[in-house]
Amino acid sequence: MEAEMLLRDANIFPSGEVLQETLGDNIYSVLSSFLETITSEEYNLSIEWKFYNDGKAWLGKITHKKKTILWLSVWNGFFKISFYFTEKHLEAIDELTISEVIKEEFCKMKPVGKLIPMIMNIAHKEQIQDLLTVVCFKMSLK
Repeated sequence: MEAEMLLRDANIFPSGEVLQETLGDNIYSVLSSFLETITSEEYNLSIEWKFYNDGKAWLGKITHKKKTILWLSVWNGFFKISFYFTEKHLEAIDELTISEVIKEEFCKMKPVGKLIPMIMNIAHKEQIQDLLTVVCFKMSLK
């Protein structure tokens, strides 16, 4: 099954019910747990859903105060997390205690302007620890 981006109707806001129906119970529970964690007092992040006409889909922009930490999109079978880093962060990312697969994929990414994307397809709760490690790293950057 080919990956397909979902949440393409501008008139249907991605509420919890819509996300659960779209992702199914298993993946929604992973997403829900992740969102609960990052919006807790410990992380204090907020999510803003917006329909983007250029991509014709809803994206979640997750921010800390005014700083964008990551972007979230919903696909069939998983949700996608996108971080963006600059070249000066490469060494520190290599030092993070995250999956080598994530690091290898990141090294292969082509820059978008001056930013290098780190993209994770999340479908299992076991992936959340690596995800939260990168969230904390991104939050620590000036």
